[in-house]
Amino acid sequence: MFPALFVSHGSPTLPFDDVPARDFLRALGPSLPRPKAIVTVSAHWQSDEPAVTALVKNATIHDFFGFPEPLYDLRYDAPGSPATADRIAQALQQSGFPAPIRAGRGLDHGAWVPLLLMFPEADIPVLQLSIQMHRGVRHHIALGKALAPLRDEVLILGSGGMVHNLQALDWNGGPEPDWSMEFADWMHQALVDRRDDDLVEYRIRAPHAARAHPSEDHILPLFVACGAGRSARRLHQSVTFGSLRMDAYAFD
Repeated sequence: MFPALFVSHGSPTLPFDDVPARDFLRALGPSLPRPKAIVTVSAHWQSDEPAVTALVKNATIHDFFGFPEPLYDLRYDAPGSPATADRIAQALQQSGFPAPIRAGRGLDHGAWVPLLLMFPEADIPVLQLSIQMHRGVRHHIALGKALAPLRDEVLILGSGGMVHNLQALDWNGGPEPDWSMEFADWMHQALVDRRDDDLVEYRIRAPHAARAHPSEDHILPLFVACGAGRSARRLHQSVTFGSLRMDAYAFD
């Protein structure tokens, strides 16, 4: 069984940035067995109900603006897998989720930035599964549980950020503020202890939750990976731009 993974993808410039998170992701891919396919749950695809891509070949979506021109030259045109999309849709439907298949969407930077570092050959089929911002943590843990049987062949990869507040960044790379550390420490202990009730209520129970995540889009992929496994292992922790936490977890 593959572990379900959560990684923090950080800035779109991560492939060019000389930071520990980039080196970690470059080493993570080769450390894993080769999956038959990868399903990514990115912070950057949201829909009313769970949806999965089913392209024969993915396109690279540059869903950002104002960055250096070389970033827009990067491509990750990995193959897709309609057969795996059917399997994902069936697994979700068996758990009570509607799961429409959307054939016409490529890979956003939440998917291709970490994959470019982990599997640079872009030769493993990749699919994306959307998040539902209005449905909360319990819904996304249940999504992960529905995907868990696929872990025999498929790598489930949640991609977001452990702390993600773009208004609080220190572009000069100053020390991490206490509120960021306290939130990440609380979340780590809740994950390791598998305190699902606390995780579901993290907006109330975790210190500085609203400051760490003014919007939930970058934390919800974590809960999909959490639901797809059981025991949590922290694989990496670092920070960029002061408070942009780049932690990564495996759920076995």
